[in-house]
Amino acid sequence: MQRQTTKKDILVIRNFSKSYQKGKKAVNDLSLSVQAGDIYGFIGHNGAGKTTTIRAVAGILEFREGEILICGHSIQKEPILCKSEIAYIPDNPDLYEYLTGIQYLTYIGDIFQVSAAQKEARIRKYSDLLELTEHLGDLISSYSHGMKQKLAIISALIHDPRLLILDEPFVGLDPQASYHLKSIMKELCDKGSAIFFSTHVLEVAEKLCNKIAIIKNGRLIASGPTEEVRGSSSLEEVFLEVAKDE
Repeated sequence: MQRQTTKKDILVIRNFSKSYQKGKKAVNDLSLSVQAGDIYGFIGHNGAGKTTTIRAVAGILEFREGEILICGHSIQKEPILCKSEIAYIPDNPDLYEYLTGIQYLTYIGDIFQVSAAQKEARIRKYSDLLELTEHLGDLISSYSHGMKQKLAIISALIHDPRLLILDEPFVGLDPQASYHLKSIMKELCDKGSAIFFSTHVLEVAEKLCNKIAIIKNGRLIASGPTEEVRGSSSLEEVFLEVAKDE
């Protein structure tokens, strides 16, 4: 059954700031919203504040300034409810390496209370698509980085999240797996979910994302529909122009 595809806010970030040692702000007063159906690209140089923002959205980084809402609920006040609606894939997945792939996926499905039938169907669908099925009986410790990335993707999809959060999701994936991941992302959004992800691959962002945000030194300096942010230039040209040192 497909979800309604009305333009409902799935993620809202309001005046989010995060400071680290000596009061330096990794992110400074950032606000944006991601709606149902959005594939929202989040780009910026290393150290710009992308991962800090993404980890706060995922509920694994505490913050005191600003507000982050998932489907209308505060990630700070209602973390369990929010986390039931999201899936987060870091750039370097930290998995339980003493489990086999299928044991890990079963465990994740049980955490989210996915029915046995749905769990089996989704594991079969995505493991076949990402060509990991024959390796599900192997220990995760024997997996390559790319295989671990595929397993993390499958585990994120088991509970059919409303918001999929990814940090550099295409790193370590072969071209075929990258193609399938893009197809999965589009399929999720067609059902009314939303995706918020960081990437250094500007060509991918330009082709895949309907919205883009550019962050520099912790501040949001451009955001909106990809066509508006890009204008008559390529996204790469715009990024280099707005992100260059002043």
